[in-house]
Amino acid sequence: MDSRGSSFAAHFFGLLAIILLLVWLLHFRGGIDLDSENTYKVFNVHPFLMFFGFIFLAGEAMMAYKTVSAQRNVRKFIHGLMHLISMVMGIIGIYAVFKFHDQNDIPDMYSLHSWLGMGTFCLFGLQWLVGLLSFGFPRASTTTRTRLLPWHVFGGRTLLYMAIITAETGLMEKATFMQLRHGNESRLMNFTGLFILLFGISVDLSLAFRVF
Repeated sequence: MDSRGSSFAAHFFGLLAIILLLVWLLHFRGGIDLDSENTYKVFNVHPFLMFFGFIFLAGEAMMAYKTVSAQRNVRKFIHGLMHLISMVMGIIGIYAVFKFHDQNDIPDMYSLHSWLGMGTFCLFGLQWLVGLLSFGFPRASTTTRTRLLPWHVFGGRTLLYMAIITAETGLMEKATFMQLRHGNESRLMNFTGLFILLFGISVDLSLAFRVF
């Protein structure tokens, strides 16, 4: 499989994960609404935006150099812009879960999922800022950029897997709270988690073929 094939696989698994996530949230969990009086609809904003808005868009941004047919500067701009959009959506997703906790008197930041998630998000923001200053504006020297580039790519790939681990632990945490047993909803959540993992692996494989 080459870069194009792995990029196609990433799009495929990512879209499957989004579809299953929407089926779960809309059919089994009642819907998605940040301003709803139903606090569980408020919570549902969190998993949707943290995958579609954060993980999926960040993965697509990482592949932008291969999937976008344009000059390098244009691809670089799209790469940075998509990461910025994913970060904004991630902020809204994090706000949703804090709002849900506040509405239900649930403590914040008590689980491994929340620790991994907040750590990943903060490092993601730092990665984006360093990338902007080094490769965008005001832009570092050629020597500095050459030295930073492998670390920038390594950081992006590491953060992608950290985000995926966070998503998987989040699904397990939610299934535990709902005390799910064998059934359609449980299987749906399992397949969602599987496709999220396959999305990340495919994105990483696409980057492995990238030639600097």
